[in-house]
Amino acid sequence: MQDISLANVTTRLSLAERIVSTTLTTAFCWILIFLNGIMLFTLRNKCMFRETSRYILLFNLLLGDTLLLVVSQLMYCLNSFRITLMYPVCSVLVLFGNLFSRISPLVLVAMSLERYVAVCHPLRHASIMTRGNTVKAMIGMWIVCFIIVLIDDLLILMFPFEQLESLQMTQPCNSIAMSLLPLTEIFDNTYSVLVFFAAGLANISSYVGIVIAAKSAATDKVSARKAKNTLLLHLVQLSLSLLSVIYPNILIILSSLLNWVAFHQMQIFLFVCFFLLPRSLSSLVYGLRDQSLRISLLNVFCCRFKGPVEAVMS
Repeated sequence: MQDISLANVTTRLSLAERIVSTTLTTAFCWILIFLNGIMLFTLRNKCMFRETSRYILLFNLLLGDTLLLVVSQLMYCLNSFRITLMYPVCSVLVLFGNLFSRISPLVLVAMSLERYVAVCHPLRHASIMTRGNTVKAMIGMWIVCFIIVLIDDLLILMFPFEQLESLQMTQPCNSIAMSLLPLTEIFDNTYSVLVFFAAGLANISSYVGIVIAAKSAATDKVSARKAKNTLLLHLVQLSLSLLSVIYPNILIILSSLLNWVAFHQMQIFLFVCFFLLPRSLSSLVYGLRDQSLRISLLNVFCCRFKGPVEAVMS
């Protein structure tokens, strides 16, 4: 999670402007949460999706993105209305935000490798990408992310809070406000750069391997083409996630170039592009591109809305 708002901007905005901007982003956010919720329900409601590795990976990606949407929008609202919290409460919010944001790149790497094995080693795919192996890999990824955020919290505890007059924060809650020691920021930046570099390298390597395999006569051309498109989408998601890491630095640069009205408008635009849109790609892209999942989603919508409609018509 990154800084969502700057104090010297939000204090200048009228209450009406803050209400409008917060309402628009919140409405968009809850639409995405609703779509992701339908996807999650569909993935857990059918045995085929619960037993297939790529759908297990997709479920975890959607789960992390959906929970991150909730936390990031809550922090955005708190920042917009300049609501301050106690340091322990803010620390918990930042912890969960970091946990949910850090799981996505790891799952995208696993999804890229799964597509690589499916196209380049189709005969070994069933034995490698079993349900048990996939579940173990996902548990390992969640544990790694939890350990990283736990280290973040331990670094925060090194700050001498006993020297403060009160644990009440003087600025809205965000990860920048909780970077109380230089070591915390160094650790977060180092981890983010290493993860996204490794994730990008794994994604590109998988893409190159699939491109080479696609030239082979023994390879399914249709599957190879779909896999290449999927990996390109993974790269887009990783790029947008990387931009969200440097989001505060972009805001600092823009604040020196724009007046406060234009800056606030650009801030909302960047929040939507860097935080909301990347979390909408999973449900919109994968839900529409996967035929089996698309059919199941249509069935869910029909079952949920056909009954009330028929009741009203009768």
